[in-house]
Amino acid sequence: MSENYESFGRFASPARHGLSSQWAIARLMAGEAEPNSLLAYGNGRSYGDSCLNPRGLAVDMRDLNRILEFDAETGILRVEAGALLSDVIAQVAPRGCFPPAVPGTQHVTIGGAIANDVHGKNHHRRGTFGAHVRSFKLLRSDGRVRDCSRSQNPDLFAATIGGMGLTGLILSAEISMMRVTSVDVAERVTAFRTLDAYFELAEAADQDNEYAVAWIDQLATGYGFGRGLLLAGNHAETGRYEAPQKAARLSVPFTPPFTVLNQPFLKVFNTAYRLAKGRAAGTRISDFRSFFFPLDGVGNWNRLYGPRGLHQHQSVIPFEAAPQTIPAMLAATQKAGQGSFLTVLKRFGAVASPGILSFPRPGYTLTLDFPHRGERTLALLAELDRMTVAAGGAVNPYKDARMSEHTFAASFPQWRKLQALRDPAFSSGFWERTACRLARDDGHKVAAA
Repeated sequence: MSENYESFGRFASPARHGLSSQWAIARLMAGEAEPNSLLAYGNGRSYGDSCLNPRGLAVDMRDLNRILEFDAETGILRVEAGALLSDVIAQVAPRGCFPPAVPGTQHVTIGGAIANDVHGKNHHRRGTFGAHVRSFKLLRSDGRVRDCSRSQNPDLFAATIGGMGLTGLILSAEISMMRVTSVDVAERVTAFRTLDAYFELAEAADQDNEYAVAWIDQLATGYGFGRGLLLAGNHAETGRYEAPQKAARLSVPFTPPFTVLNQPFLKVFNTAYRLAKGRAAGTRISDFRSFFFPLDGVGNWNRLYGPRGLHQHQSVIPFEAAPQTIPAMLAATQKAGQGSFLTVLKRFGAVASPGILSFPRPGYTLTLDFPHRGERTLALLAELDRMTVAAGGAVNPYKDARMSEHTFAASFPQWRKLQALRDPAFSSGFWERTACRLARDDGHKVAAA
């Protein structure tokens, strides 16, 4: 198969060749996969190079997409790894259920959701996607399919959840859905003038609501610095259960020769968004798509960043450090002259993931995105990394295309556990850039000793 397998950020070099899942399964079952030659590719929604293997082939999982069984009484779903989250929602919603954790797009595969251990606006209550995975079937390059759960092959279970596809091919999974009163969301919008005001509101919002997330006007300065909107919600008591799939209302048909998301545009957009959304006083019923997946309404929106692509930086900062560190990070972006189109702040809770390399942990998570403008963008991202690590936090690997191995090690000190369980036939650009360099350094230190 010859296709452009690219990441959503479009900064990392794409993979040019791939295998269908059936061909890859046959090669693995026969024990014919060469070292570092494969990596599962879902729907390409990872922002960096964690979904790309520059030395090997992309295993296109989208043809392994059947929903195998759903028991509405128990809420247990069996599904193949290449099915999209949108397929799952369309299947379970009419029977009064919803996935307990969803990311900002429903165009992700189930295998990708497990491999990245994605999270949503309700981590404070439900934890990550991986916390609701009961079991999965994992094909390794020794030709064996292993049933993995908390009790069967628990080491592989923990390494695969959040393991970025490096332990083998996830073939299918069994996942628990949650009961909901409807798929619609009763949403309340609260404006805040400062980040201090947000921190005062955030904990109570988490206690009172299933979902909570803040939008920050990242370009606001002076008395407006740190202003934003807190969006909180619960599934509506009365509303719809049907969730038919819909095509995007709009689409960006081509990549412009330069980014259109410049500071004048962003200032106008931020002002318009703040005024329009902030006028929605009280509680309103919001369609689940606009609440959970607002950018899915615009197809190929990542093209707006221009031909050089985009970077998304997501960090998590411990509770005690967040009130000082997060304003400093926002100030650093302004000082660097960089505008973030989507700036999101939310609170992670204490619900533990079974995954070794799961990103969420107690604290506040800040997400920023920037068009790639060369060295000055990379310098800003490195500074945001430094501030994150200094605060005792972590940088999200599946949003990344350039973090150093030292930032990765500081963010994920248990990386060696995944390296020990990584399937030798599977690798990625991210893993080569970070963990493999660290492993070589370990080897050099041993040899020197």
